[in-house]
Amino acid sequence: MKPKVMFLCTGNSCRSQMAEGWARHLLGEKIEAYSAGIEAHGMNPNAVQVMAEVGVDITAQQSKLASSIADIPFDLVVTVCGHADEHCPAFLNNARVVHVGFDDPPRLAKFATSEDAVLGHYRRVRDEIRGFVVSRLCQLLDLPGNLGN
Repeated sequence: MKPKVMFLCTGNSCRSQMAEGWARHLLGEKIEAYSAGIEAHGMNPNAVQVMAEVGVDITAQQSKLASSIADIPFDLVVTVCGHADEHCPAFLNNARVVHVGFDDPPRLAKFATSEDAVLGHYRRVRDEIRGFVVSRLCQLLDLPGNLGN
């Protein structure tokens, strides 16, 4: 059986969605990837756009509450923001929980003066999340670490 991994953040709109997208894209034959939030804020269109720029389509993913997938026996829960780490739902404690914080692109982009500057924040975080999936997630799950991508 494939290990089941959930990426958890506050609103399940950006960072956790990108992490799920990368995990499905790069490790889809080796793991089952999910994302959820403490709240559900809807999909962030900038996250969708920057993932599409690198050939990862996350348009079929939906913003959802962690409680909506509580019946899935997760092997690993990765919290991608401090708020989610501090408020991780108790039912997820049956899984191994690891915190890997990433900057919040919407917060960083709040004062950007151009569309390119806005997307630059999303692209940087997108690429950092990809790096995590390729290296550290593989280590956490004892998968081969060099995906060649």
